[in-house]
Amino acid sequence: MMRRGDGQNDGGARDWDLVARARAGDMDAFAQLVTRYQAPVIHYCRRMVGATQDAEEIAQDSFVRVYRHLGRLKPKARFSTFLFGVARNLALNFLRDAGRRGRGVTGSIDAQPALGDDARRPDRTARLHEIETMIELGLQRISAEHREILVLRELNGLDYDSIAEVLRCRKGTVKSRLARAREQLRIQIEALGGGAL
Repeated sequence: MMRRGDGQNDGGARDWDLVARARAGDMDAFAQLVTRYQAPVIHYCRRMVGATQDAEEIAQDSFVRVYRHLGRLKPKARFSTFLFGVARNLALNFLRDAGRRGRGVTGSIDAQPALGDDARRPDRTARLHEIETMIELGLQRISAEHREILVLRELNGLDYDSIAEVLRCRKGTVKSRLARAREQLRIQIEALGGGAL
């Protein structure tokens, strides 16, 4: 799977500067944080819960909660780690509540295939879409625990330390859980007929 950037490369200290400004009432500073992290958080939530509309609502709620608690935030870790932790908790709550209502994860496959120069080749575009759909279906068939670690690592590009902070576990646990998650996804993709991917 291709890993997507999560906007954290050199922005860690700058994020906390923006948090400090937002805490002092600078709404533009908080808007910059939202602009920087909105797409990766929505992407993470969509992979967790399955549908874009639900993911957008969870992401919005994540930013609202972060804003409400600006006064309590301390730069002990990356801001993005804290934000993904909030989004994770809300996504897991959504999944738990959906399970109680008998709804489960929605099977909405509304992913856009990665297009570039290959967009001019219909056969290549169709194959990319087929692969993306197979991965999406595979992710929906594995446990939330395995899904979230794959999304954090492979799609949002978080390093092991950041994932350990988000999941509140040890780095060794992250590595072993990630290995199991990759294996589970591989099994599901093969079951869907994607053994040749």
